[in-house]
Amino acid sequence: MGRLTEKLARLRTDGESALVSYLMVGYPSYEVSLKAFYAVLSSGTDILEIGFPFSDPVADGPTIQQAHETALRNGITSRHVFQMAELMRRDFPDVPFLLMTYYNPIFRIGHEKFCTLARESGIDGFLVPDLPPDECEPLRETMHKHGLSLVLLASPTSTEERLKLICGKTDDMVYYVSVTGTTGTRGELPLETLKRRLALYRSLCAKPVVVGFGVSRAEQVREISRLADGVVVGSLLVRLAGERKIEDLSDTVKKFKEATIINRTGG
Repeated sequence: MGRLTEKLARLRTDGESALVSYLMVGYPSYEVSLKAFYAVLSSGTDILEIGFPFSDPVADGPTIQQAHETALRNGITSRHVFQMAELMRRDFPDVPFLLMTYYNPIFRIGHEKFCTLARESGIDGFLVPDLPPDECEPLRETMHKHGLSLVLLASPTSTEERLKLICGKTDDMVYYVSVTGTTGTRGELPLETLKRRLALYRSLCAKPVVVGFGVSRAEQVREISRLADGVVVGSLLVRLAGERKIEDLSDTVKKFKEATIINRTGG
């Protein structure tokens, strides 16, 4: 059993949902992003998503697009990403690390080399938003050779057939996109629709599910925690990191983590 499976199982036993925090390596600089990562890890993040900068982040909204662009202008490469993961792994041996990357960098570096570098740096798995389940098997096979977990994405438009396919191909959990469109903070989320869609998901798949896209308030975290096994927060944290507000970043993670601690019995 790997770190990701163990973490999700422990949190479920404790009546908590996972707080999944996303930040971008190299935004607004390598040094500040390292401080930001340490801040969210020290403040209660259960699962860390490590952003890998890419030139065409089609699933991301303006805030995270800017983070990609700035990181690339800062000269951030795969070497920096894996170096930072290795540094963090030494100090946080039990936190699952997921690399959020588009497929092109994996393809360019090569499945075998990319997976080797990831595993050696302490990464536990990948989220690849532009890799559909129908085409994931070659990468998934290489990842499994290195003990890495592939986390696939589902969305409000995923059909029953599609959800079954995603469930069969994903490893430890599914990342459920709360809304159609790109990442970004939203004042309101379609919670009733999300409740119905997650009920459908759970009728088809027993694997844990985390919900992301649009989460920006503690109340949203609390509501989603009653429905899902985890909540992903990205754009808000990226914005705070970009503004170099490390103390605010830490306070936000603490507040959001508190909102995941609920009694989920019967709900």
